[in-house]
Amino acid sequence: MVTELNPLRLVVLDMAGTTVADGGLVEQAFAVAAGELGVEPGSADHSEKLDYVRATMGESKISVFRHLFGEEALAQRANSAFEKAYGELVDGGRIAPIAGAREAIEELMAGGRTVVLTTGFARVTQDAILDALGWRDLVPLTLCPADAGGRGRPYPDMVLEAFLRTKAAEGVQQVAVVGDTSYDMLSGVRAGAGVVAGVLTGAHDDQALRAAGAGHVLGSVAELPALLDGPALRDGGGR
Repeated sequence: MVTELNPLRLVVLDMAGTTVADGGLVEQAFAVAAGELGVEPGSADHSEKLDYVRATMGESKISVFRHLFGEEALAQRANSAFEKAYGELVDGGRIAPIAGAREAIEELMAGGRTVVLTTGFARVTQDAILDALGWRDLVPLTLCPADAGGRGRPYPDMVLEAFLRTKAAEGVQQVAVVGDTSYDMLSGVRAGAGVVAGVLTGAHDDQALRAAGAGHVLGSVAELPALLDGPALRDGGGR
């Protein structure tokens, strides 16, 4: 709960891997996109590109494809194929909420906090996920990279956009950023968030999350309300 001693007012939550379980759909959709551009499954090129996709989970997907394929036209073609494949998997019922995620979000808001959901996907994919889960009206604001200038993570832009749009916090030290990837952690650190926390339900492990700046690592987002209202933060422990 927001109090004078615990003034955390804005919580910026990642989606896939943090609040949403997608069962590896990113890699499946990448395989479709790579095939569209002639990358042979099982080849060294495919393995190298897949390793990069795994390492950059959380980054804007168009940025990933720009790195992998170089030319803008190829990157856009790969991104379109990826978004189409991912959307079809979502429509096929292949995603679900992380256990306790909706309840955690509702508890945070009931305690006076504003919650914003962010993603590295394009808006069309983000909306497909929200619709599939029945989350369209769950939080007051959802953001994708295009909503914050296009750069996405690991830049701090979406966190700062959430701060500016919601006007929920008096300063960035009253913001908590939570995600499952090192890029989520970097975006929170670069934004100056008061709390940067990782979760172990997605792409990266404890070591990677802490190396990128996580001050806390949780088993899942279901543990977040207890962290934000716990003695460690009340006593001044933040990032």
